[in-house]
Amino acid sequence: MSHRIHWWTDTHRSAQTNLRLGSTLCAVAGATNAGGFLAVGQYTSHMSGILSSVADNLILGQIQLATTGIALVMSFIGGSMTTAWMVNWAQRRQMRSAYARPLLVEAALLLIFGIFGTAINHFAGLFVPLTVVLLCFIMGLQNAVITKVSHAEIRTTHVTGLLTDLGIELGKLFYFNRLEVNQKVVANRIKLRIHGLLVASFFAGALVGAYGFKAYGFIATLPLAMVLMLLTWGPILDDIRTGRLTSAASDSATPSTDSGHPPD
Repeated sequence: MSHRIHWWTDTHRSAQTNLRLGSTLCAVAGATNAGGFLAVGQYTSHMSGILSSVADNLILGQIQLATTGIALVMSFIGGSMTTAWMVNWAQRRQMRSAYARPLLVEAALLLIFGIFGTAINHFAGLFVPLTVVLLCFIMGLQNAVITKVSHAEIRTTHVTGLLTDLGIELGKLFYFNRLEVNQKVVANRIKLRIHGLLVASFFAGALVGAYGFKAYGFIATLPLAMVLMLLTWGPILDDIRTGRLTSAASDSATPSTDSGHPPD
């Protein structure tokens, strides 16, 4: 069933499913990040830049700006923590929706972001800072999902690491092996394809998100939320049908074996 998009968040997984899910989430992250910048004037997945700005503002005596930056970093961390809690909680109850649940929360938050866009425009002084914190939380939430799913092989909300890995493999690909040695420099073409696909997905999503926000405003987040809900409904409905959700009141100490590995 892994070829069906509504099962891509199932705990029964394959490497191909991880790549499909990772590419889709990269596109969603790119759209949210680029569109969010047009909406509130702040990139929300670039934690390196935000943390650097905290240091700059502390040195310059801009305490309020530094505090804001710290709040954004903590929000991103809070999103990652929330994913870890939700995934491990569901895995201990042997739920197939362990990875779907955080993405369903992300979909709900994107819906809130889109629906209340008018309020953000009218009360910018109050809602813009809260919106930036919310988007940072969403980025942390999503990035942690694919990190746990792929055992830290795939990231979706930032491309610095992906571009670094892509550059390494391209360097190997165009390396000229002039010496006659047993171990030649050879590029890992599988990694090259994976990283190239993820970067392209993020960029394509960013283009779509930027255009959507420019042309339609906050309502452009609704298709993103619908994509996330489509990714999650298979495992969630299966848990409802088999009674896993209703039987989850008692905390089982037995780790789930559905995903092929014990929870963290």
